[in-house]
Amino acid sequence: MQTASPKTEFLVIAAPDLARARQDWLGSLSNSRRLAAHTLNAYERDTRQFLQFMTGHLGTPPSLKDVSDLRIADLRSYLAARRNDGAGARTLGRGLAGVRSLLRYLEKQGLANAAGAAAIRAPRQPKSLPKPLTADAALRVVDSKQQLAEEPWIAARNAAVLTLLYGCGLRISEALSLTPDMLADPSARSLTILGKGGKSRLIPLLPAVYQAIAEYRRLCPYHLGNNAPLFRGARGGALQAGIIQREMQKMRAALDLPETATPHALRHSFATHLLSKGGDLRTIQELLGHASLSTTQVYTGVDTARLLEIYDKTHPRAQT
Repeated sequence: MQTASPKTEFLVIAAPDLARARQDWLGSLSNSRRLAAHTLNAYERDTRQFLQFMTGHLGTPPSLKDVSDLRIADLRSYLAARRNDGAGARTLGRGLAGVRSLLRYLEKQGLANAAGAAAIRAPRQPKSLPKPLTADAALRVVDSKQQLAEEPWIAARNAAVLTLLYGCGLRISEALSLTPDMLADPSARSLTILGKGGKSRLIPLLPAVYQAIAEYRRLCPYHLGNNAPLFRGARGGALQAGIIQREMQKMRAALDLPETATPHALRHSFATHLLSKGGDLRTIQELLGHASLSTTQVYTGVDTARLLEIYDKTHPRAQT
């Protein structure tokens, strides 16, 4: 089954040779690379806007020779024009990606030179602030009684995984990589995690976290060998991250949570709630396994934004 082709009813201003080559490129994206329909439509729109710009820039519809002769200055002028029209960094980056893809295709066909597009840097993307849950929402999410699975052991499993994300600040991949022998000592107060880049870190193991895992292990119908995956799917295989993500999606609707309530948001919540209670950035950096303190500092922006929101909602001066 072929992926749907992008819409082509729009007027494309280009010389016939370039118009044909562009249509062949769009066809190759649809038939060979099987890109999603929305991606194809975005590439069609972005390259159409680029050709419209080039028509005004050159004073005539661009040909294959014109795009082959593109300079970095031409592409910078295109990005500047789009920025003047109100396009943000993400839109500009996506538009440049579409133009690059077209030029790379033409280069492979021996029709153009894509060196200029490869050399220009995409606009710096703004760092978006993490979107944590409120403390009340996070506690509801990890509550075993709030889990939607009908089978008690699966509900306990989901609660245990989510509790690890919020109670220890783990990435979901780190939680699912745990094995029973890593939690063999019920008196252990910490857990060693192997994170990104093979970097290990020590995580405090809260009693609530251990209790959630112990309840799952008590109810799990499968034998949990020491070096085997701790968390299992319904058929006994290793639990996949997508299952927890889908369960979280169901909980968003059931608990009236925002779309930003994802498993990874629980890790953000762990960091933000620690910071709001006086935790220092260096400690939080170690707990999260961030290589750089600058990565952890983004949470100060979250906490400041939260404080300002509370001020705007509650302070008498903010209501006047």
